Amino acid sequence: DVQLQASGGGLVQAGGSLRLSCAVSGLIFDDYGIAWFRQAPGKEREGVSCFSRGDAVTYYADSVKGRFTISSDNAKNTVYLQMNSLKPEDTAVYYCAARTYFSLLAGCVAESFDEWGQGTPVTVSS
Repeated sequence: DVQLQASGGGLVQAGGSLRLSCAVSGLIFDDYGIAWFRQAPGKEREGVSCFSRGDAVTYYADSVKGRFTISSDNAKNTVYLQMNSLKPEDTAVYYCAARTYFSLLAGCVAESFDEWGQGTPVTVSS
């Protein structure tokens, strides 16, 4: 079974940085899709960044381009989301998601992923 465990959320002032981590187990790490989503109160779950190992392509939402970076450490089976220059509108619960044999042609949307970790909350104060 695939298991994902997200961590690293917290409270930070606007302009600050956080690094989220997602420990992954049970996933074929040669061809997979890994993603970070977020959901603010009263809003739909939004794809923040999606990475396709098979396509070697990374997607970022326009709202985070240039500020957020997704990366992975295969030796540690961990995926990271480095978040810099945080804004109050980045406040949300952040989720990591995964699926085997993922292509970004399917879109960086929640429906494209079938494995989810628990959320980790991020609060950015102004």
